[in-house]
Amino acid sequence: MFYKPQDGHGLPHNPFNAIVTPRPIGWISTRGADGRDNLAPYSFFNAVAYVPPQVMFASTGAKEDRGDTKDSVANIRETGVFCVNIVEYAMCDAMNQSSGPWDKDTDEFEKAGLTKAECETIACARVAAAPANLECKLTQIVQLPGEANFTVFGEVTGVHMRDDCLKDGRFDVLSFNPLSRMGYRDYTVVREAFSLKRPGE
Repeated sequence: MFYKPQDGHGLPHNPFNAIVTPRPIGWISTRGADGRDNLAPYSFFNAVAYVPPQVMFASTGAKEDRGDTKDSVANIRETGVFCVNIVEYAMCDAMNQSSGPWDKDTDEFEKAGLTKAECETIACARVAAAPANLECKLTQIVQLPGEANFTVFGEVTGVHMRDDCLKDGRFDVLSFNPLSRMGYRDYTVVREAFSLKRPGE
């Protein structure tokens, strides 16, 4: 089939997210100017540059108590920093709990039963037990076409890696099995890997 998004797809559910899949999950922790911590997962997330290392995530909705956006973007506007926490399969329930439509005063770390740790280079909390955390300084927020669509870019200023995830000098994702988002309400988990050499190598 073929469809133009502006005309609709005629299916019971939107297929777009199922086409662009799997997507890594950026579990974004922020702290507002009032000192309250927030934690929320975003599947429009990825690394975008090596030197300096940079990441992005996109927020595509709004909450009544935050005006034109959600808690994460609102907090980053106030403080200019955020932390990306990598989601392992063992934390899928906690990640899902933190995705609820909680009000801005709710601490999702507490709601999901997660232990916090302070970041080293920014004033922000992180998920202490996560396989890795990327401390980030905001570089820009870009408003995209459509209502409440914002992409947040950040430069990574500090990297935490859990010791048990380092094997022979490499960060081994199979030691913790990253969780990824698929379409609809579906997720997947990385349990195997293979290598390819590029032409000329």
